[in-house]
Amino acid sequence: MRPITLRQPPSPTAARGTPDIFESGVHTLVRRAVLIGNGFPSSENHSLGLVRALGLSDNHLFYRVTRPKGGINECLQWLPVSLHKKIDLLINIFYLLFKSSPQNKVMHLPSQPGLSTILQADVNHIVNLARQSYDKEGPLLVVASGRDTISIASSIKRLASDKVFVVQIQHPRLHLNRFDMVITPHHDYYPLTPQAQKQVPKLLRRWITPREPPDSHVVLTMGALHQIDFASLRSAAITWHDVFADVPRPLLVVNIGGPTRNCRYGVDLAKQLAASLLNVLVSCGSVRISFSEKTPQKVSNIMVKELENNPKVHIWDGQEPNPRMGHLAWADAFVVTADSVSLISEACSTGKPVYVIGAERCRWKFTEFHKTLRERGVVRPFTGSEDISESWSYPPLNDTADAAKRVHETLAARGWKLKT
Repeated sequence: MRPITLRQPPSPTAARGTPDIFESGVHTLVRRAVLIGNGFPSSENHSLGLVRALGLSDNHLFYRVTRPKGGINECLQWLPVSLHKKIDLLINIFYLLFKSSPQNKVMHLPSQPGLSTILQADVNHIVNLARQSYDKEGPLLVVASGRDTISIASSIKRLASDKVFVVQIQHPRLHLNRFDMVITPHHDYYPLTPQAQKQVPKLLRRWITPREPPDSHVVLTMGALHQIDFASLRSAAITWHDVFADVPRPLLVVNIGGPTRNCRYGVDLAKQLAASLLNVLVSCGSVRISFSEKTPQKVSNIMVKELENNPKVHIWDGQEPNPRMGHLAWADAFVVTADSVSLISEACSTGKPVYVIGAERCRWKFTEFHKTLRERGVVRPFTGSEDISESWSYPPLNDTADAAKRVHETLAARGWKLKT
């Protein structure tokens, strides 16, 4: 069993923080962050990871841009969120008028789910917060991630540019100058490569974004931002000690995502993965399998059917507590499906062997992502012929910490400094 070495906690006699009056110096202190999410856990995890790396986990406000749900709204998710909400308002007005008509008194239509229970990301509210608290609390760090947050974040920047620093995570496609910083994976610029240009007819190239190379306020990462770092892994190793300390080694953790537009697969890949896992079981002490919320039922059914009765295999049933952090801390190696940049990025932040299955089924910018990781020796293809007891390593991906460093540097250039 591979020992896990834990750092000693800081001494109680260690020096305490410096009073603000001395620490500030010529800098304006940034004490708070506002996070703007879009309701998708993987996307919101990017913002939470950056704020954690910046030391503001305990001093942030969380807002969410939400879309109407139910009925025809499921067909309108592609619209800009502001237009979608206006259409939903018109639908609701029409519904109320229709319902109040005497001819329809006995007709019961399904009601549209309300949004009142969720804290809404309101531009004016956040701008007023930044303005009214500036003298006492200093500037506001605004971190947003996902397509639906773009208009909110850019409007906050436009209306309170001298009192906020706005970071947009994931490429906004257009008008990058509306943000103080954009943090996005390197493969988002794949459309500018010669390989990508050959795949797009000339008449359509003007519609493919991004159209220009990144400038100085764009921070490029290898993968996705997340909350995994040494401290979180150390904490998880302690928390999950009783569950994993006596598990037979080596422990292989398998993370299964779900097909996407650019990484299509189904039962064929599930059968391939199940067969490959059966082949490597001889070199495994134990195998832990987890599905994501995007995993199709037909994929999970095949994995359960083929592996559930094997004594070396344990399949998470989806019930809390989620063992994700325990898996990251205690695993000796990982197998991850190629569709999820987030799952792969988290596994690659551990420095442990990471095998990817299904990369050959990916296209467009995802091919660039997987190609880069393989060339850097961060991941290897999972073929079913591996010896899981063989350990290999690489410099762990450190995208979140690197991005946080760039935020610090850019704030310093403005004369601002984070108060963590």
